Amino acid sequence: MVWDDLRYVLALSRARTLSGAASKLMVRHTTVGRRLDEIEKALGVRLFDRTPDGYMPTSAGQDLADVAERMEAEVLAAEGRVLGRDGELEGALRVSTMDMLFRGYHEVFSSFMARYPSVKLTVSTTNDEVSLTRRQADVVLRLTSKPPDPLVGRKVARIDFAVYASKKLVARVGKKAPYAAYPWLNWDERLNARWLDEWLAKNAPGARSVLWLDTSTLGLHAAVAAGLGVHFLACFEADLDPLLQRIGPIEPAFSREVWLLTLRELRSTRRVRAFMDHVEEALRPPPAQRGSRREAASPRGRPLHG
Repeated sequence: MVWDDLRYVLALSRARTLSGAASKLMVRHTTVGRRLDEIEKALGVRLFDRTPDGYMPTSAGQDLADVAERMEAEVLAAEGRVLGRDGELEGALRVSTMDMLFRGYHEVFSSFMARYPSVKLTVSTTNDEVSLTRRQADVVLRLTSKPPDPLVGRKVARIDFAVYASKKLVARVGKKAPYAAYPWLNWDERLNARWLDEWLAKNAPGARSVLWLDTSTLGLHAAVAAGLGVHFLACFEADLDPLLQRIGPIEPAFSREVWLLTLRELRSTRRVRAFMDHVEEALRPPPAQRGSRREAASPRGRPLHG
């Protein structure tokens, strides 16, 4: 057995699915299945039972997974000691993200800067797609349900959305008023936000849009807080704003995963790897919440709302 084989066994024992293990290993799910077949054939023993609930480790598989977990802890500890030496990790690192995520992750960026002061960190906040192949960024932190094929990375959290209004507007319209009774903010037609028109037609027939925005999520949040109208906002931010009140339930259809992505050829770069490891470590939920349905309800991996 070599460490690379054990990594596959450990990832599959944790994820229970080929796709889940592939996401952690940053390979295709077919690669995980092929490597598992090769390892079992080389050892002459079945490591996992294929069940309706996923890949369940046999006693032999669990034994190897336990060994791999101990080895992983040693490897990570050694990497942490090496990467933590300020003089050995330096140079430029460009990260692109949305302004909303940068506000939510500011403590993560701050702790990375403190941990690696010799890294020249540049952060670009934009809702537009950036090209990593043209080196517009080394790492991107994005809301997406399906990362594009050229990029590899890790899912680090999930963002929930609901409709919010200013508390003054709620008092004026009425606490039990339906969605249609509120003035709505909308997106400029150039942004092609037909999804909102379709949602309003179904859930708030007759609702009136009073203002169309071509701005960032920060501008939208400010407009809702000022009482200009109502709109969907990220729960992790809006629930903490004393000026705002949620007027409807979380809409699961609009929830988005947060992915940390880079180019395949950049993932072994020490600065990139250090940043991605740091973000994943900082956003990892407390042990008591792991495996719960609410594990990834906020950008920090912790639920921020009721």
